[in-house]
Amino acid sequence: QVQLLESGGGLVQAGGSLRLSCAASGRTFSSYAMGWFRQAPGKDREFVSAIRWSGDNTYYADSVKGRFTISRDNAKNTVYLQMNSLKPEDTAVYYCAAGPYGSRWYREYDYWGQGTQVTVSS
Repeated sequence: QVQLLESGGGLVQAGGSLRLSCAASGRTFSSYAMGWFRQAPGKDREFVSAIRWSGDNTYYADSVKGRFTISRDNAKNTVYLQMNSLKPEDTAVYYCAAGPYGSRWYREYDYWGQGTQVTVSS
């Protein structure tokens, strides 16, 4: 069992930066791939980024590639999402998730956090 808690969301102007954190409980955190997804009002949940258990393999949606960076610290049971050059279209609730593969498909994740709101003003 893994419990996830996101933090770091907030209101930022376009062009600004935020760093999201996702703290995990449970001794098996390091064995899971971690993903970040987001969901804007009236839209489907969207893949943002994922990282394999070792941190050696990372994946990004085209819409965030070059602006967002995912990383993890297995000693701290935490995964991060550094978001730079934010745009109004990045506004959404951001969720972290744990699963076996680091997939872009949200159904392949077993555990989810409650989400943190990111709002980017123009």
